[in-house]
Amino acid sequence: MRATVIHAPGDIRVEDAPEPKIVNPTDAIIRTVATCVCGSDLWPYRGLEPVGDPHPMGHEYVGIVEEVGSEVGNVKPGQFVVGSFATSDNTCANCQKGWQSSCLNREFMGTCQAEYVRIPNAHGTLVATDEHPSGDLVPSLLAVSDVMGTGWYAALAAEVKPGSTAVVVGDGAVGLCGVIAAKELGAERIIAMSRHESRQKLALEFGATDIVSERGEEGIARIKDLTGGIGADSVLECVGTSQSMSQALHSARPGGNVGFVGVPHEVAVDGQELFFSQVGLRGGPAPVRRYLPDLINRVLSGHINPGKVFDLTLPLEQVAEGYKAMDERRAIKALLKP
Repeated sequence: MRATVIHAPGDIRVEDAPEPKIVNPTDAIIRTVATCVCGSDLWPYRGLEPVGDPHPMGHEYVGIVEEVGSEVGNVKPGQFVVGSFATSDNTCANCQKGWQSSCLNREFMGTCQAEYVRIPNAHGTLVATDEHPSGDLVPSLLAVSDVMGTGWYAALAAEVKPGSTAVVVGDGAVGLCGVIAAKELGAERIIAMSRHESRQKLALEFGATDIVSERGEEGIARIKDLTGGIGADSVLECVGTSQSMSQALHSARPGGNVGFVGVPHEVAVDGQELFFSQVGLRGGPAPVRRYLPDLINRVLSGHINPGKVFDLTLPLEQVAEGYKAMDERRAIKALLKP
């Protein structure tokens, strides 16, 4: 089969690779219908994370079940399935409390930019649709496997409530999906921080009521101007840099909450400053599996359309262009078709 391998920063290739096999009785093999490049994939691509030895890439996927292990009873060959970047058995103590991304048997996916993928913990990870979706729904179902679920978690972690004011820091795919989530959860005012016209337009289409293009002290002052001088009830941090975290923490009001889902890089939080700010802080890898049934239904019913974050579609063979386009911010998110 063909699969994506990173060799070094900026060096992404599609190569021949062995087709995956069932290893454990809880595994499934899927034929990938669509996969994509994540903003987090850009960290090693940009040399901001060590690459190490050449290795496969990709953690977002939808596909058709080809084979299941002897202990997988929830899905069967031929079904269209959606999964999560963090696999889970959905039975351990953490899963039972709704934190499947901290499953005691968790494995993170990392081989999905390929024609076939082995899904560990398939019995607890995969959710099948009743029938094969039409092609126009595939991008949104793919978004549910990570960025939409992560944006949803950011909004819940920030405790977005009906009538509240939410700020979204970051205009990548997760941030834009965070705008969708904030609207779905009833936020009355949604302030998207974005400097890019195409992303601003999509944020407004998804439900943002205000756009703030300023950053740093100017950005914080602008947020205060828009929130009666105190800051927002909820802030969704969807980038993962020191600057974005500072922006988020200083944009929340006392008693407000920050949900942070951007994978942190060189982020340090001042404990004394956090103490006196009285801002709540929660983040981490989103428990996407918890939200899958609900988000899949919202997509299939036409209620949400997060697939619009994919503004570039390429064959898998051109995956290097997908990385390059996202790195140069010519694309929000690249969808790959094996």
